[in-house]
Amino acid sequence: MRLRSYELPTHVGEQVTVAGWIQSIRRLAKVTFVVVRDGWGTIQIVVASEARLAPLDGLELESVVEVTGTVVGEPQLELHAPAFAVIAPVTTPVPVLLSKKQLDVPLPTLLDHGGVTTRHPTRRAVFRTAAAAMRGFRRTLDGLAFTEIQSPKLVGGATEGGANVFTVDYFGTPAYLAQSPQLYKQTMVGVYERVYEVGPVFRAEPHDTARHINQYTSLDVELGFIASHTDVMAVLVSVLRGMLDEVQASCAAELALLGATLPEVPACVPELHFIDAQAMLGEAEPDLSPEGERTIGAWARDSHASEFVFVVGYPMVKRPFYTHPDPERPAHSRSFDLLFRGTELVTGGQRLHRHADYLAALAARGISAAPLASYLEVFASGMPPHGGFAIGLERFVMQLLGLTNIRLATLFPRDLTRLSP
Repeated sequence: MRLRSYELPTHVGEQVTVAGWIQSIRRLAKVTFVVVRDGWGTIQIVVASEARLAPLDGLELESVVEVTGTVVGEPQLELHAPAFAVIAPVTTPVPVLLSKKQLDVPLPTLLDHGGVTTRHPTRRAVFRTAAAAMRGFRRTLDGLAFTEIQSPKLVGGATEGGANVFTVDYFGTPAYLAQSPQLYKQTMVGVYERVYEVGPVFRAEPHDTARHINQYTSLDVELGFIASHTDVMAVLVSVLRGMLDEVQASCAAELALLGATLPEVPACVPELHFIDAQAMLGEAEPDLSPEGERTIGAWARDSHASEFVFVVGYPMVKRPFYTHPDPERPAHSRSFDLLFRGTELVTGGQRLHRHADYLAALAARGISAAPLASYLEVFASGMPPHGGFAIGLERFVMQLLGLTNIRLATLFPRDLTRLSP
């Protein structure tokens, strides 16, 4: 039976079989060290004779091999007296050398050859961390009686309004890649009360920054029978704790390899009203600039020892039509952003839930109700007060691991110029 690299410590003294990719070959005067990498780690193989190396003659690094040998535990874990069998030979050099501890290549090279460079332990660690975060997201919400849904990614209109949508030909009719599952997750609150979704969303925004891409993974949540947006914020805090707990429990090796430290979610995440944020920053714009977000993040860290901070009460003019206004400050909303280490991570809030309020909100913005007929029908048929939020997975991973560019947290990025690999 083939063992994985992490299983070897419990088989010292036994003959075992492992398989993987040849990561490096280092020849010394009397011995050769072959390092084979599987999906979890590396195995050092000690070869004391040329005859045992013969099956590897003419092979390049990243050839796939199976190795049978004896597990030795001292002075370090190794495989001795190996017999190699070649599964998939590589006969031309791979585009990027993967045997070094760090991938010291330019970002375009890293991304151009992503199918190969993701094999490097530091790159693999990023996406194993992302998988753990998604697992923690799901596990937490399942424990809070949420139901997972999957909504269409081909839609007949822009979810968030505006022109930042990708148009596709749907059997001769224009359709669009979904900007978010917002309308569908609200609709399903009328069925299950509490729903969530993990899936891709698409934004045709011509950004060329280190924190934006045009397709990303959105972790969406919507829940009914709330009193206000503060109920939504409380669920978000629980979800973040669950995500970080899962990363801590299952990715200790990955975090150590990447030199990343996990934040603590405080018992009470600090909160700042948008009006107060503007006063702090000396700004008058209806949104926060990246520099402003960093300043507020520093304030939360220095004043509250928190790497998270809520900014609440964004102006209604900067929020979608379905956003619930603050009854005490109608120009402001019952919505929020959560900043993490000085960068916007989550947007959420309370939604409108009465049919008449939707008609009034659409009319005030000059938006036709006709294309939204099926969406509006659910409100005419009775909907509870509800709200939700969305976490951008790649931005979460970027901030969590201290990466310099969101593309480093994206398996195969899609941006203004990149459609491959």
